[in-house]
Amino acid sequence: MAFTLPPLPYAYDALEPHIDEQTMKIHHDKHHQAYVDNLNKAIAGTDNENKSLEELVASAGKISPAVRNNGGGHWNHTFFWDILSSDGGAPSGSLAEAINSTFGSFDEFKTKFNAAGVGRFGSGWVWLISRDGKLEITSTPNQDNPLMDVADVKGTPVLGIDVWEHAYYLKYQNKRPDYLGAIWNVINWNKVQENFDKAK
Repeated sequence: MAFTLPPLPYAYDALEPHIDEQTMKIHHDKHHQAYVDNLNKAIAGTDNENKSLEELVASAGKISPAVRNNGGGHWNHTFFWDILSSDGGAPSGSLAEAINSTFGSFDEFKTKFNAAGVGRFGSGWVWLISRDGKLEITSTPNQDNPLMDVADVKGTPVLGIDVWEHAYYLKYQNKRPDYLGAIWNVINWNKVQENFDKAK
């Protein structure tokens, strides 16, 4: 069964001025679409054709690089769009308590998360994961994620931010720290809380 590109859950300009409309159009309609198209090509006529995206991601180390990279790209971006929102704000409830107890404060958490994102060499992702019931910050190269059997640090993603240049270059050029600083204005904390609740 072929995979399809899910529509953005908001308008392309909904995250302005923090993420610009043109970046969202190119990122979703071109980059994410390419991952979906290339994934469908890579699985056509193979044993992977009838597997779910979750199954493909979980067995990343046993499948072809094309399926791993494009399957990861499709999973990661689908996850990413859902945790962005024009509302912004801050975490509350049990998630805020877990962040505060793990990292000291929300500001400390953001500082450590951003440092992990800036420190990811080349292209990749930075994640807040739930691992053995505890929160942890990690990062992955390329389109890998912490659900993959090949991940250095495995866990359930609660929050994930794309640090590939295509996510920010039009607005922020090579200033990844500025992009990571701005993205906290457009996090959908209700969705992140939902991810946290499911991970528990």
